[in-house]
Amino acid sequence: MALFICFLSLLLFSSATACDRCLYQSKAAYFSKANALSSGACGYGSLALGLSGGHLAAGVSSLYKDGAGCGACFQIRCNNSTLCSSKGTNVTITDINHNNQTGFVLSTRAFMAMANHGMGQHILKLGTVEVEYKRIPCEYKNQNLAVRVEESSQKPNYLAIKLLYQGGQTEIVAIDVAQVKVKFQRLFIIFKVGSSNWNFMKRNHGAVWDTSRAPNGALQFRFVVTSGYDGKWIWAKTVLPADWKSGVVYDSGVQINDIAKEGCFHCDYSHW
Repeated sequence: MALFICFLSLLLFSSATACDRCLYQSKAAYFSKANALSSGACGYGSLALGLSGGHLAAGVSSLYKDGAGCGACFQIRCNNSTLCSSKGTNVTITDINHNNQTGFVLSTRAFMAMANHGMGQHILKLGTVEVEYKRIPCEYKNQNLAVRVEESSQKPNYLAIKLLYQGGQTEIVAIDVAQVKVKFQRLFIIFKVGSSNWNFMKRNHGAVWDTSRAPNGALQFRFVVTSGYDGKWIWAKTVLPADWKSGVVYDSGVQINDIAKEGCFHCDYSHW
């Protein structure tokens, strides 16, 4: 029945509105070292623990997506009904998994969270389990997208930033940066407008983007996020002050809560 509803929706709407949260089959293992995933390829470091309470995961290249998958959220549950709960656990991608024998490598905490109460040590003894998983929206209550200036940044031209707390179910695929222009000042009010001098940033690695052509002054950003099968511009009009400093996290003032659709033909909502 779920399959028929999903297929019918494809007939009634364009492919961009195909059913989302597709269900997939794979395997999951775990890292025994607690900091292995927080220091992973996405570059989150200790900040990773603030993304999902230590429920972290390394995903294979098709999930890591050359870094575009960093910060993506998934719900994973193992297929052993004796040991594991039907709810499973939610994880955030913070690293790439180079072992093609499993789709995910989880933190120990996330791996044990798949188990029924009191069965955590039993699932650890298995080492590897069969799992079902699906992409889910990330939720950061009352938290805007944040921009952290990396220590490698060097004024006046080189700027490296790390993106944190991206909500929803999309991926940032492009970033532009420009100086915030001041149009005029009346009394004690400064009116700011956008700039036509946008410079693109490139993905350095994982969630880190950089440019060697950073403008002077206060900076604004615009992001391209996936939205269905198209891109959507999101404009953060004032993010970094003129005296920005490395190591500091700045509030972008915008939230990204869009839900990108997946064109899957095996939607199964009855068990989730």
